[in-house]
Amino acid sequence: MRSVLNFIFIVLLIFASCKTENKREIQTETITFTKEGQLTIAQNESGKVLAQLDIEIADTEYETQTGLMYRKSMEDSQGMLFVFEDVAEHSFYMKNTQFSLDIIYIDENLKIASFQKNTTPFDESGLPSGVPVKYVLEVKGGLSDIWGLQVGDSIAFNKI
Repeated sequence: MRSVLNFIFIVLLIFASCKTENKREIQTETITFTKEGQLTIAQNESGKVLAQLDIEIADTEYETQTGLMYRKSMEDSQGMLFVFEDVAEHSFYMKNTQFSLDIIYIDENLKIASFQKNTTPFDESGLPSGVPVKYVLEVKGGLSDIWGLQVGDSIAFNKI
């Protein structure tokens, strides 16, 4: 009889611990775009404007390490500009990035130096610049081809 009572007591404890009505779901805050500047991309030869974007600027260590992680999407008219203190080869990856990007590497003279196009979301493989750069612009995947961007095209930006 005692073992039956112990068994019933244990079963009741298990059921009581499985109650979900008092458990809280942890909600993460949605990260939204914050316009911090404007950027223009112009064709090298003619100076024709190929794209104009509202940009967020990543110029702190935390911002450059986080980038566009944990965001669900970005508008075609938006981008993130990374500004580095040094001119060096830089490499990015898509850890915790939920949508494809075009990564545009830009040299210290504000000229496009190389691309990594149509990146794979969540892929942690390195995506190197291949050449020394000072800036990196991230836009939605496929836009650099739609705009017809080429190595040598130039950018201009301002903070607001």
